[in-house]
Amino acid sequence: MTRLDHSVVPATHVAGTTPYPWPWNGDLDPRGTAVAVVTERGFPHPHPAGEAARVAASEVVETVRAAGGVVLLIETTPPAGAASRGVGSVDPAPLAEGADHVVSAVGLDGFFGSPLEALLRSLRLERLVLVGTGLETSVHSTMRSANDRGFECLLVVDACTPHDAALVAASVSMIEMSGGIFGAVGSARAVVEAFTEQGREKR
Repeated sequence: MTRLDHSVVPATHVAGTTPYPWPWNGDLDPRGTAVAVVTERGFPHPHPAGEAARVAASEVVETVRAAGGVVLLIETTPPAGAASRGVGSVDPAPLAEGADHVVSAVGLDGFFGSPLEALLRSLRLERLVLVGTGLETSVHSTMRSANDRGFECLLVVDACTPHDAALVAASVSMIEMSGGIFGAVGSARAVVEAFTEQGREKR
């Protein structure tokens, strides 16, 4: 009789994610996980409105990196003139310092006109933890495209800066609809706790 060894990758989830426990299959192996730090070219950095999100995102980045995950800096390009209308952003420099890979897209979607999908496939990454600038624009667009390509996505809502705070609830609702049509939503604290535990198990 062949016995399956379930001890190789423990079944684990990030606590409190909605609308389902993330990741869906309980595989939280950092080696298959990347933090996607999404940024938008042309927005002023830093901005007081993004300070709390910057701190939260920095903690997520450092924890996943320490556990063995990959850090990606994804630079997106807003439409002409959009940057001048921005009201807040996250300074990408401290978040992505020492990023393992930098990808530049030609639109708000991090996959558009970029090698992002090929990079993720080549690294055998299955899960994306998204933080950064433009929750309802670049972060949201990149997450939707990643989901369409079969990646398991988690939006860390308090580690993302929106351009319009009034749109946060609607942006989250769109992700969570139909049982998580674009992935799941969680908090920075829960992500840090989950990957800190994963890091302990790897040592």
